[in-house]
Amino acid sequence: MEMALLEAKKALDAGEMPVGAIIVKDNMVIARAHNMREAKKSTLSHAECEAIRIANEVLGDWRLDGCTMYVTLEPCMMCMGAIINARISELVFGAFDQNKGAVESKLNPTAIADKMPEIYAGIKEDKCKRLINRFFKEVRNK
Repeated sequence: MEMALLEAKKALDAGEMPVGAIIVKDNMVIARAHNMREAKKSTLSHAECEAIRIANEVLGDWRLDGCTMYVTLEPCMMCMGAIINARISELVFGAFDQNKGAVESKLNPTAIADKMPEIYAGIKEDKCKRLINRFFKEVRNK
């Protein structure tokens, strides 16, 4: 999660919502990414989707069986769908997203998913929340 937090800090420094994601397979980081919606002018450039795209390229496969994703914020519906469709085996996230969280907070995708990843929630939640709070404080001050 510390590596995901470093990615989130990169997003914050770039004026993006501070979310970072890491994908690990066989104890090796195969992808790291952060939110890039503003930079890429793309709705799809959430940290999770960017990390999945990189992992697909690294492995040469759309299937990410045996991979663990670490992300600093509970994934939204779009990202959770991508995580499920990529067949990521484990999802570890930091802060809960009470507005758009699609793992536990707002939506629960277990009813529509054939196979859900193992979920580990609230990991380093305080550190993750601090970055998000800092971002919104900076936005309000502008």
